[in-house]
Amino acid sequence: MLDTQPIFDTLIPTTPTDQPDWNRFLAQTLQTFDCTTGTLHRLDPDSGLLTLVAYAGLPPFIVPKIEKIPVGKGMAGIAAERREAVQLCNLQTDESGVARPAARDTKVEGSIAVPVLFNGQLYGTLGIAKPVPYDFTDEEVEALMNIGEAVSQVLV
Repeated sequence: MLDTQPIFDTLIPTTPTDQPDWNRFLAQTLQTFDCTTGTLHRLDPDSGLLTLVAYAGLPPFIVPKIEKIPVGKGMAGIAAERREAVQLCNLQTDESGVARPAARDTKVEGSIAVPVLFNGQLYGTLGIAKPVPYDFTDEEVEALMNIGEAVSQVLV
């Protein structure tokens, strides 16, 4: 059984006006799911773009390429568009067109992006990945979707 409580604990701000420490949240998420790379994007209501909030384990030259992502582009954008989890067992060998070409530069393989939703409304996306081929289990996908719902309550 996956213990996600430490992740939920990171979402509790220290004061009512504080935002959670998104880097701490992402680090705890990566630890819980035994991943090395992750991103959290917020949907900017004005531009309609997914805007990077936090990241971990990415090469620095990748960051400018993922700071703003159109809905429908790449794994995060497709997860946002479909409002469902999108995963690849091996991003390095994927030929579906889901992953953008620059995504291979991350050197990750097993990867998943989930929408950050509440009552069907999109607030952003959460993505995590492993350096080896991996299929996330139904339990892990459900846990990530629940984490995304909790994030939606505080991602402003």
